Amino acid sequence: MRPFTYTNAKNTQEALQETTATTHYLAGGTNLVDLMKEDVERPDQLVDVNNLEFKKIEKNQSGGWSLGGMLNNSDTANHPDIRQNYPLLSMAMLSAATAQIRNMATNGGNLLQRTRCPYFFETSMPCNKREPGSGCGAIDGMNATHAIFGYSKECIATHPSDMCVALAAMGAEVEVQKTDGSSRRIPFNEFHRLPGDRPEKDTTLEEGELISEIHLSSPEFSDNYYYLKIRERSSYAFALISVAAGLSIQNGMISKVGLAMGGVAHKPWKLSEAEDFLKGKKANTENFEKAAELALKDAKPFEKNIYKVEMGKKAIVRALEQAKNRTA
Repeated sequence: MRPFTYTNAKNTQEALQETTATTHYLAGGTNLVDLMKEDVERPDQLVDVNNLEFKKIEKNQSGGWSLGGMLNNSDTANHPDIRQNYPLLSMAMLSAATAQIRNMATNGGNLLQRTRCPYFFETSMPCNKREPGSGCGAIDGMNATHAIFGYSKECIATHPSDMCVALAAMGAEVEVQKTDGSSRRIPFNEFHRLPGDRPEKDTTLEEGELISEIHLSSPEFSDNYYYLKIRERSSYAFALISVAAGLSIQNGMISKVGLAMGGVAHKPWKLSEAEDFLKGKKANTENFEKAAELALKDAKPFEKNIYKVEMGKKAIVRALEQAKNRTA
């Protein structure tokens, strides 16, 4: 690991004032420290933000709840208000990693997880995300786990978070603190970005901005929900494909729907066209299958990940069926 300086910030102002272009904030460190050991991340300075005040779950003015950015994933997923009102989020978070990692990983850090593309981790291989201009080894290499939507010739990596897929399906806002002392809110679907010609940049955060809270709107899917995660082993594995599905059903008809996929793009992939199709329709298998066809019609797989197209369709149908039939 390369040398770096360490600052334990006592408050938000101190943390923001300490930042430079090569600073990383340190919270749980479950991803960042690993990447530093692998010489993928090379910060000159770490600013520890674990003493900051953003560790609460509170009801907000919109009738929803706000999650502290420095609160750990276990306390969030198991909080009584989250389990009761946002069980889709709780289910997705508890499918991630291990209990030990969830005890350390924070909500803000979860949003900033970096891809698990093997070319990103292997410093002897080309990777535009790790080393801009070096090329993308995955395009003509091992790409069985890579993107089928929204990629570019610069990068075909996928986003790894489970929590973020649920947040994309539900709709949320990310509040960040700026270095000038102000703050701003970012709609969740605008927080992560597609690779384009700058794959090294995963989010729309500006230099020095610090995630302080995640704001959820009023609960909509507390009765009919499901998070389906397909992976190579039953625990401690990232999703080949995941689907977060939330339904609001009245007299057999779908009045609201939240639907997103993971493991298919550089960001959590919101299925807006499928959502629009399902609104006002009967909650039945025929409509779920039509929605799945719509969701995957623009997929552009590679030779080694073409399986994701059919797997994705079946996963969407299965997640929606489970959501419909679920007894909260």
